[in-house]
Order: sequence, then structure tokens, then C-alpha cells
Amino acid sequence: MKLIARRRETTANSTGTTEGGSTADTANNASNASSAAATGGLQPSRMRPADVWPLAALGLATRPLRALLSAVGVAIGIATLVAVLGISRSSQAQLVAEIDTLGTNLLTVSAGSDFSGQNAALPASAPGMIARIGQVISAAAVGDVSAQVYRNDRIPAANTEAITVYWADTDLPRAVQAQLADGRFLTRATARYPALVLGAAAATALGVDRADGSVQVWLGEHWFSVVGILRPVALAPELDRTALIGRPVAHLLFHAGAAPAEIYVRANPASLAAVQPLLPYAADPAAPQDVSIADPADALIARADAASAFQGLFLALGGIALLVGGIGIANVMVIGVLERQPEIGVRRALGARPQHIAVQFVAEAVLLAAAGGAVGAVAGGFATFVYAASRHWDAVVPWPVLLAAVGIAVVVGALAGVYPALRAAWLAPAEALRLR
Repeated sequence: MKLIARRRETTANSTGTTEGGSTADTANNASNASSAAATGGLQPSRMRPADVWPLAALGLATRPLRALLSAVGVAIGIATLVAVLGISRSSQAQLVAEIDTLGTNLLTVSAGSDFSGQNAALPASAPGMIARIGQVISAAAVGDVSAQVYRNDRIPAANTEAITVYWADTDLPRAVQAQLADGRFLTRATARYPALVLGAAAATALGVDRADGSVQVWLGEHWFSVVGILRPVALAPELDRTALIGRPVAHLLFHAGAAPAEIYVRANPASLAAVQPLLPYAADPAAPQDVSIADPADALIARADAASAFQGLFLALGGIALLVGGIGIANVMVIGVLERQPEIGVRRALGARPQHIAVQFVAEAVLLAAAGGAVGAVAGGFATFVYAASRHWDAVVPWPVLLAAVGIAVVVGALAGVYPALRAAWLAPAEALRLR
């Protein structure tokens, strides 16, 4: 009996010991779990990239009018830059197309000055000698006529309308590639009679709008019938304000000399460089140094360069407008930081990091500038198309220019948002909440 009692006591002690050990282990595990929950259960605050732009758009939507006015400054600057570059590119493209259409193989030969400084004169044989050069396609001359042209015989002699009277060879349109707006050019038959062809500007100045032979003008005390009206001549604009008559009638009525004032030479484009040095010797073998050679295409290029001389000024004005727009964005963002200090304080108190606040304000500035830049790029492209259409040009607005304009706006916006973002990021939560 004693032995059985001892065994029962031993078993009970063993069972108690086991149960006590299990209870202790359970208590230790619960303690470790509580410690883990207290130290490692809270995750650090973070902002996903997908949340940045919606949050920035929400911040701007709370003050739409202010955001709109800030974007206008950027839009004006970008529109100015795009319009200036687009119009310049369109003008250059038009010039290239015009030169390609008219050709760059036209040269003009005129008399220069001799050694004494006096005006020299070309020989009467100069056009024929130049035409004998193998690579010359055509050569036509015009000469001075001592007469003035008026709409009728009652116009005062002083009212000449700055119209010059020339005699002209019958193949002049071929040499300068001139086209007639009405009527026809002088022929061998009409060159002997009092008939004339008016340049485009001369016809406008005299009020002549038809060339069917029924309209007459008063030229050098004689009535001349208008048989043709030229369109503007791009490579020979000096012909636009002239009255052209035949050489025989000019010699008969006005005793005009046979010496040409200017010779228009159309040569083979591939041989233009070889023909040009030969022209002075063909025109005046006795005094080739007194002959002047000019390329009308150079005058077109110079005219285009003069027209684009203010391009740099307009680009500078566009840059200033863009800078003002960037300053406006920075100003709006600073005001936004002051007004949203309670919001910043609450977010910081809930665990938002300084870089999260900074990223939000920079994103708002970039989004504002990008919207203004996109609108400005579209407006500048539209202005280019309107201006080109008014000048009958083909509008040229390169896509890289539009993308670069928006990119510049984004950079300006990012720079404008740096200071407000830093100011908001380093705002103390307690100070921000105290202002609430």
C-alpha cells in the first residue's frame, strides 16, 4: 500500500511539473508576440508613384481660378516661342520652294563704273554676244527711255507714280520666267507700234485692270495701248513698276539708244559657275572690269534674312513671358503652402515624411506648367497656321518644336516648385497645427 501511494505521488509531481512548464512556455510566447506587435507591427509611411499625380491634381482643383491664371503666363510664353519658330520655319520653306520654282540660274548683267567713277555703258551688241555662250539658254535686255507715263494727258507732269519706262526685248518673259496676269507680251509685230506692257505695281498705280487693247495711257506725249499686264516677278522685282515698250517704237518716237541698261541671262544650272566669269568679257570685251554681275537669288535670300531679323527679339520676349509665368507659379505655390499649413501639419502628424510633402508640391507645379505649356504649344501652332494661310504659305510646325516647348514648360514648373516644396516639407507639424 505504501509503495502504491509513493508511485501516485511521484506521478502527480511529474504531471504538475509538465503542466507548469507548458504554462510558462505559453506565457513566454504571448509576451514575445506582444513585444513584436509593439515594435514591428507599424509599417513606415510611403507614397506610391501612382498616387503622386492624382494627389497633385486634387490640390490644384481646390483653387481652379488661381491655377488657371498661373497657367496663362506659361501658355503665353510657350505660344510666343512656338509661333516665332513656326513662322520662321514656314518663311524659310516658302523661300526654298520659291527659289526651286523660279530657279537659281538667272544672272543680271549691268553697267558698272569706270576708273574715273563715271557710269559706264554696255555696248549694243552685249545681248547678242552673251547669247552666243554655249551654256546660255536665253538673254534679254531692257533699255532706258526718256519718257514718263500717265493715266491720261490731264495728269500733272510731277505725278509720275515712280514708274520707269524701258524698251524691252520680246523674249524677256522667258529669261525672267515672268507670267502675265492679263493680255500678252510684246511681239515682233506689236513692238513696232505704240503698245506697252505694264508691271504689276505700275498697273495698280495707274488704275489699269485689263489689257485687251481698249485701255490707253499717256506716254511721252503719245497714246499707247495696254496690251499686257505682268504678274509680280520674284527674281526681277524692279520690273514690277515699269512700263515696257518695243525697241523699234522707242527708237522711232523717243530716239532711245540701243545700249541696254540691264541684261537678264538664263543659263544652264549645271554650268552657272562656269558661265558667270565669262559674262563680263562677252558683254564688253574692251572693258570687262566695267561690267557688273548679280545673282537675283542672293537678293531673295537677303530679303528673307532681313524679314527674320527680329526673330531673336521675339524669342527673347517669349522667354521673358515664360519666366514671368514661372514666377507666377512659384508665387501661387508659396501662397498655397501658407494656406494649407493645417493640412500639412495633419499629414505630418499622421506619419507623412517631409519628402512626401515636397514631392506633392513639386508635382503640382509641374502639372500646372505642363498644362500651360500644352495649351501654349497648341495656340502657337494655330497662330502659325493662320499667319501662313494669310500669306499663302505652307505652314511648317515641326513636332520636335512642340515637344521641346512642353518640355521647357515642365522644367520651368519644376524649378518654380522647388522653393515652395522645401518650405512645405520642413514645416514643423506642431507649428502647422498650432496655426489651425
